[in-house]
Amino acid sequence: MRKSIAMVMFCAALSVAGGAFAQGMMLDFLADKVIKKFEGATCAQLRLQKGQPKSLKEKEAIAFLRDDSQARVAFLDKVAPPVANKLFECGLIP
Repeated sequence: MRKSIAMVMFCAALSVAGGAFAQGMMLDFLADKVIKKFEGATCAQLRLQKGQPKSLKEKEAIAFLRDDSQARVAFLDKVAPPVANKLFECGLIP
């Protein structure tokens, strides 16, 4: 129930905000979510998640980032350091 209320509030905030501001908020929200996912997961959990199929929301986010190079750069600039460090610590990248 709380998630649905939070999502409604998030969507309302996005619709009120301007185009660039809304995009920045969305990117920050997604980046923070990805960072928390990696920081909160154990190495074993990350190994299991690696082979699982992507959710619809993840596929939409990936498609958005592929289409918008500026958004992709901003997103990767934020998530790359913590995610790469976690993957390195877990031995998932050389």
